[in-house]
Amino acid sequence: MQISVKTMLLLSVTMLWISGCNKEPVAYGKVDKTPYETKTCWQALANGAEIDESLLADKIIVYKEKHIMHLYRKGKLVEEFRISLGKNGTKGDKVSKGDYRTPVGRYTIVRKKCDNRLYKSLMISYPDREDIAEAKKRGVDPGGYITIHGQPKWNADGRGDKYTLAYDWTEGCIAVTNRAMDILWKSIKNGAKIEIYA
Repeated sequence: MQISVKTMLLLSVTMLWISGCNKEPVAYGKVDKTPYETKTCWQALANGAEIDESLLADKIIVYKEKHIMHLYRKGKLVEEFRISLGKNGTKGDKVSKGDYRTPVGRYTIVRKKCDNRLYKSLMISYPDREDIAEAKKRGVDPGGYITIHGQPKWNADGRGDKYTLAYDWTEGCIAVTNRAMDILWKSIKNGAKIEIYA
């Protein structure tokens, strides 16, 4: 039985919906040693070699409705990226775990992670105190593990970027192309500001 490329892409995106990005990423099966090989990534991360000081940026701004991310260096816009959001990404703020919404607010980047499944990721400081208090008022779990991350393994070469950027498919994370993630990876240190607007 022959499966079309479109069907394979749809199946892969569906698997990402099921596995989500609110959880700690897991490597399934044998680790791919090509673009997703993590040993070198972790070694560079351990000694700070992933940062290019000449490209160092201080702020990321996300506009959910426009599906755009801006990267700022010393107050100047230096990069613009297309993004995908949570499946309910433009329908208001994130309130609870499993609502498939991308949060709105002012946060910081708290961790960088080499990831077998979604290339590389930058963890966002969601939930903050206000998010936790709001969730508590509603009697819900605010969720967590919201990141900016790259593309799934099947799209390592970027040939599926046009397809993945046409949809909101995460569980609340912000997905960018691997090319964009490489720029962010070299430009962003832990503690960098991120502002997410509706």
